[in-house]
Amino acid sequence: MRILQVYSGPYQTNRGGGMSVYVRNISERLAKRHDVTVFGTAPPSFPRFEVVNGVKVERFKRVAPSGAYFFSMDMLLRLRKSDFDVVHGHGYQSLPLHLSTFAKKRKFIASTHYHGVGHSSFRSSLMKVLRRAGQRTLEKADKVVAVSEYERSLLRQQFKLDPYKMAVIPCGVDYNEFRGLVRHKHKEKSILYVGRLESYKGAQYLIEVMPKLDDDWNLEIVGNGPMKPLLESRASELGIRKRVEFYQGLPRKELLQKFADADVFVLLSRYEAYSMVIAEALVAGTPCIVAKGSALTEWVDNENCFGIDYPLNIPRLAQRIEQVSEHRNESGGEGLRKDKIKDWNHIVEEYEKIYSG
Repeated sequence: MRILQVYSGPYQTNRGGGMSVYVRNISERLAKRHDVTVFGTAPPSFPRFEVVNGVKVERFKRVAPSGAYFFSMDMLLRLRKSDFDVVHGHGYQSLPLHLSTFAKKRKFIASTHYHGVGHSSFRSSLMKVLRRAGQRTLEKADKVVAVSEYERSLLRQQFKLDPYKMAVIPCGVDYNEFRGLVRHKHKEKSILYVGRLESYKGAQYLIEVMPKLDDDWNLEIVGNGPMKPLLESRASELGIRKRVEFYQGLPRKELLQKFADADVFVLLSRYEAYSMVIAEALVAGTPCIVAKGSALTEWVDNENCFGIDYPLNIPRLAQRIEQVSEHRNESGGEGLRKDKIKDWNHIVEEYEKIYSG
């Protein structure tokens, strides 16, 4: 099959957020058996054409107000001239998914990665403008794919989609990356956060909880974003700056080791369609605490992953962190692997069935 993947990112190896990881992992596995092209958007510093691990990548100039929506006239013109067996667009809240309907194709798949809200007043206003076009895009799709039951429910509620044209295919994990990963012994205890530093992600609550924990607790924050200077400033105000470490751009091997070494992984995000970092923390054997609501609730089993309600109570959060670390599950997330966390190869097999069906 000739398959086109369309999304807003520049397609970088081992970099980017959740959608970039998703597109990269399915594209490179599909490319072992099919002719796979990716259309993405990128700043001028990126090559226009490139072949990455068997995937033909074309990047287009973009306009991205407030780092969102990623409109590209060049991509639109290229799509109008394209002809593929399958066109698979990603990311409801960016325009490349909607532009992908202009390509000639036998089958059109839409993976929405949908949160239902914009994460700023500007993005929220644009979401309203996009709504009518978004409805048309999803109605044109032969199959609309959600990464969780929560996302599927949200799509059905807001767009009244036919349930028979919907599917749930979650994100995957490359289990080969975790083979031989061993937790290092350490005297001090650590909380790990990995993700974009936006207010809705909740990293600020981890800064606030640190004074409530004993001095042998440290916090490691891996990521970048507009909240970072505020988090650093607040840590200094609270007198805990020496107990908080910030990282970004870590090599993959170092990041996986941090997953394994942490006493507890915490994600207090209000809006998630799935959360790859929770899957990776669990596969690394680290218990998790998540904010209930959105798709994060689906992870809660009170054995490997524990929930906490909004509005957050900081003393209660501190208590929960202590409790989870004391009962750290030594099974390595075994109870969740078989049922909830699939290998990327299995994810690709599910897509191939949809593409060829």
